[in-house]
Amino acid sequence: MALTPIIFLVLLLGCSVFLFGADSSYGANQIALVLATCVAALAGRRAGISWLEAQQGIVHGIGVGLGPILILLAVGMLIGTWILSGTVPAMIYYGVQVLNPAIFYAASAAICAIVAVSIGSSWTVAGTLGIGLMGIAASFELSPAITAGAIISGAYFGDKLSPLSDTTNLAAAAAGVDLFEHIRHMLWTTVPSFTIALVLFALIGSAQAIAPEEIAALQASLQEEFRIGPHLLLPLGLMLVLVFRRVPAYPAIVISALTGALFAVLFQPQAVIRLAASPDSGYGFALLRGIWISLFDGYISASGNPFLDDLLSKGGMSSMLNTVWLIICALGFGGVLERTGILHYLLWLTLKGVDSTGSLVSRTVLTCIGTNALAADQFIAIALPGRMYRDAYVHRGLSRLNLSRTLEDSATLTSPLVPWNTCGAYMAATLGIATYQYLPFVFFNLLCPVIAVCYGYLNVAQKPAAKGEIEQLPATEPA
Repeated sequence: MALTPIIFLVLLLGCSVFLFGADSSYGANQIALVLATCVAALAGRRAGISWLEAQQGIVHGIGVGLGPILILLAVGMLIGTWILSGTVPAMIYYGVQVLNPAIFYAASAAICAIVAVSIGSSWTVAGTLGIGLMGIAASFELSPAITAGAIISGAYFGDKLSPLSDTTNLAAAAAGVDLFEHIRHMLWTTVPSFTIALVLFALIGSAQAIAPEEIAALQASLQEEFRIGPHLLLPLGLMLVLVFRRVPAYPAIVISALTGALFAVLFQPQAVIRLAASPDSGYGFALLRGIWISLFDGYISASGNPFLDDLLSKGGMSSMLNTVWLIICALGFGGVLERTGILHYLLWLTLKGVDSTGSLVSRTVLTCIGTNALAADQFIAIALPGRMYRDAYVHRGLSRLNLSRTLEDSATLTSPLVPWNTCGAYMAATLGIATYQYLPFVFFNLLCPVIAVCYGYLNVAQKPAAKGEIEQLPATEPA
């Protein structure tokens, strides 16, 4: 009975993809999630869970995702004003001069990794540097899917190893281990995975550089539409400083978006007035109208260059509404699964038959991936399995550091690979490329869980339990 909603969802999602293809996330998948939520609620009634309780579960599940949703909407604002201010065009303008197309993918991953370690946020890196790098890739005529894979790989490498990261702190707390010991223990799986990923990105890098005259033509088009200068990169610098100083993500992004709006008024008034398209209003009102439009509906490029117009016409809160729709439906489904006990039952089933370190690690990985898909949130995918497996590792004579590392290797890193997960939906919306397109190229995120499982079966880098951990065990082994 517990599997009925899951089977129903899988069948509906399969049907959605078959009927609508790449457009399935623009409504069809949402309907599948809503119907599966209803089936889960009906299954809960068989177990004595009233509709009111199920509804409370849905509301609670959605409530978990309100923070990410606010950040997503704020990123839409940021993209709109940063394009209008010339910040994103400046990133593209200077980026095509500095970055070599032959090593672009590897360089993008490395840059994102360094910044993410410094600020501890994969979302911020994707929403700032990622936007610029996607634009530079398009200018070089490089694959947007591989570029997105490189950006996400680097962003999640840095996020995973940063003591400033929410997920890193949560994984350590869920397993009950010291934060810095947790980070040191993660190096065993993280460094080899990222090294291999960098090699792969270098091997598939474009050896055929774009012609200099094409770069010059692109830069000329950018200069015709915007007044390009290094000062336009200051909003990016401000954003990174705010996040590094531990300013919460939402206000930091809103402040950066408003800074972009100020820069647009100061340095790109002609672009603001053109976007306003209000010849009858005064100069001041036209500026206000243009800024307002960029915040809620993004920027519309009118350069006459089809490539540039497609590249820069994006952003605004409205561009994120479909993603918000998907996240709400997915979190509602995860919430009702948790409230009805279906999710906990499925997690409990995974503990059956564990007879070795390898099977314990692999079960943890699969549990986290499954929770990412069912609950649609990486924090739930860390917290629930973390609580569930804490004693199981010590019972096998293993330190909980192995658990905290495995939680990050699986729950954190596979979250952007699920289209309806908050992370997957965010990355797709922010980078402008569907999850299934970039998924094969997120090498770091794909390799790390595999290496974690291999280490488990080979008994490599498995720290034994300390005496203190064993003493903390309950008197009887959990059922």
